Amino acid sequence: MIAKLNKARKKPAGRASASRTARAGSDEGGRFYYKGNRLKQLRAFVYTVRLGTLSRAAEALFLSQPSISLQLKALERELGAMLLERTRRRVTLTDAGEALYEMARPLVEGFENLDREFQAKTRNAQAGRLTVAAWSSTIQYLLPELVKAYRERYPDVHLQLINATSKDGLALLRADEADLAIGSMLDVPHDIAWAPVYHYDPMLITPPGHPLATKDDLRLEDLSPYGLILPPQRRTTFRLVDMVFQQRHVPYNVAIEVGGWDVVKQYVAMGLGISIVTGICITDADRETLAVRNLRRHFPQRSYGVVMRKGKFLTPEARAFIDLIRPGLLTHRDYDEPGHSER
Repeated sequence: MIAKLNKARKKPAGRASASRTARAGSDEGGRFYYKGNRLKQLRAFVYTVRLGTLSRAAEALFLSQPSISLQLKALERELGAMLLERTRRRVTLTDAGEALYEMARPLVEGFENLDREFQAKTRNAQAGRLTVAAWSSTIQYLLPELVKAYRERYPDVHLQLINATSKDGLALLRADEADLAIGSMLDVPHDIAWAPVYHYDPMLITPPGHPLATKDDLRLEDLSPYGLILPPQRRTTFRLVDMVFQQRHVPYNVAIEVGGWDVVKQYVAMGLGISIVTGICITDADRETLAVRNLRRHFPQRSYGVVMRKGKFLTPEARAFIDLIRPGLLTHRDYDEPGHSER
């Protein structure tokens, strides 16, 4: 009799234990994830795909590379599918990985932007913010029409344009103090994505009536006798000009170093020298006071476009600005194409 009572008493405990086991299995089996483990796994997965390597994903998420690897392995184990093929240099997606990436990317992106979206929705009439870092020539010559179009479409967005050098612009992106940058790149760092959109030819500018203004078959050697007016040596324009002359073994003379395309053009118009500038800064008014000739035969084009930090999920305001520059640009995962950087 006592044995039967003991057996009866144990049954409820057994049912409770089974219930706890079922709940734990539910947590571990795919319905609930303690402390957001599945979200962490998906973030690790999406960042790895976006950045191409586990080490870059680890840097972006402030984790160790082994932690990223463990999260990816756990995700593959729980989903029962191989998602990534790992090589020595990069990772590539399997078919299952492609399917998961298309589903996971908007989820992770939505979570990353949750705070900003919430603030935007709870500010009623107030809209979001957009901070764009841009080089001085970009702000002056390239952005005015884009900014005008953006303001017409999104008048409630607080738009901040930060005048920054190439180096400072990258620092702002890395510190999340700018959503994106617009400019030109010479050396693209591994953590930066760049999508060139606009391309400009190099131009020789001289005072009207200068011997080079109408010289036939203009050669690089023809520039040697005349003093050049160039931006300071630390700027990329100076470096590019120097590189071309050095590679061709052609001597040249810098008469004046000065920053700012408008100042350069003013000094050339005054007859203080000649200059090699980027076509972005040449206006119709300039052609009335300067002689302008294309030097693409001797110097490389300059490309300008969108600069972003890899792995950063863009706000709707930033996406709208980029889409205004070129629709569909954000469909590409990697933008780090080689090109030329700002002077």
